[in-house]
Amino acid sequence: MAEPRVFGSVEELRAAVGAELGPSDWLEVDQKRIDLFAEATGDHQWIHVDQEKAAAGPFGTTIAHGYLTLSLLPALVPRLMRVDNVTMGINYGTNKVRFPATVPVGSRLRATARIAEVAEVSGGVQLTTVVTIEREGGDKPVCVAESVSRFYL
Repeated sequence: MAEPRVFGSVEELRAAVGAELGPSDWLEVDQKRIDLFAEATGDHQWIHVDQEKAAAGPFGTTIAHGYLTLSLLPALVPRLMRVDNVTMGINYGTNKVRFPATVPVGSRLRATARIAEVAEVSGGVQLTTVVTIEREGGDKPVCVAESVSRFYL
């Protein structure tokens, strides 16, 4: 398993704008994860949860929800980077998200990231990271997201 890049301070983070991180290790998306996401969100569309119908559908199997893929950022990004000597970090939002390819059940995903911007905010910094999630064997990313986080001193 690859170790995350550790930034010892927000100053080190500021100096890393433009840095490429990763790839992370792989994370498998199984049917149980898809079903639990469907239950949590109320999105029970057959392409996600009906294995029999999905087998005869356009993807030949069930696929993960796009927002499930996006929701994996908190699991994948800490495998890429960590910021030390802050009191806390929070997810602040996203600027842009795209899902260029599907995630068939059983896929293994990993992430890379580029530190795009570090801006001053009251009490800390706001980090914008462009995160790309790829599927093992895929020819296009399954998710590209401009993730915005805040780290408070």
